[in-house]
Amino acid sequence: MITAEKILEEARGLPEFELREVLEFVSYLKSRRSQLAAHETAVEANADWAEFEKGAGFWSGKFDRAECYDRKILR
Repeated sequence: MITAEKILEEARGLPEFELREVLEFVSYLKSRRSQLAAHETAVEANADWAEFEKGAGFWSGKFDRAECYDRKILR
């Protein structure tokens, strides 16, 4: 018997008000899972920005395309 079947079997004997509590708990677990996923995404994004900021200031903002292609390695 898989876990979902066991839960269903146990729930069949519960009164209605306890079934509502079970349903609320399932909703809580789902929301907690989505909150954890959102938190993990935010942590990853912060790590990406931290990596990006390591190179901040290296670029002066001036870009000369011709100079980009006029390098010894490309000759």
